[in-house]
Amino acid sequence: MADQTTVNADAQDLVISRLLRAPRAALWRAWADQALLKEWWCPKPWTTEVRAFDLRAGGAFHTIMRGPDGGISDNPGSFVEVVPQARIAFTSLMTAGWRPATPWLPFTAIVTMADEGHGTRYIATAMHPDQATRDRHAELGFRQGWNICIDQLEAFAVQLR
Repeated sequence: MADQTTVNADAQDLVISRLLRAPRAALWRAWADQALLKEWWCPKPWTTEVRAFDLRAGGAFHTIMRGPDGGISDNPGSFVEVVPQARIAFTSLMTAGWRPATPWLPFTAIVTMADEGHGTRYIATAMHPDQATRDRHAELGFRQGWNICIDQLEAFAVQLR
């Protein structure tokens, strides 16, 4: 993992900032194409099924992750903001069309990408309604799991060049 920094910008946030070797356009492509998203989205050997992917503010974003031991993580939500090649915000607190949801883990994530040197500064922020939810997300393996996914994204995006 290159240049990893984890900071708490706010007491309710979990943040990972990494300098990735992949160009921003390739990272964006891996994010913006649902057929490509499933290749890196969850830590292997888990797999991802993309149930809904409407990459626009208010559009549905629903993934189901399946583990080799039969575990399932169902994650309906929606995109909140999409700025091509720069920013994606999504949440578990709403589903498509801004419909309120009651998720098993309430959070909103913001992913930003910016050119830096010969790579891309990739920042993933998971914002939670309170410290207890943030702590639960951390205990569930946020740091390890999200970093594995970022590693997979980087390796996949480098191949997309």
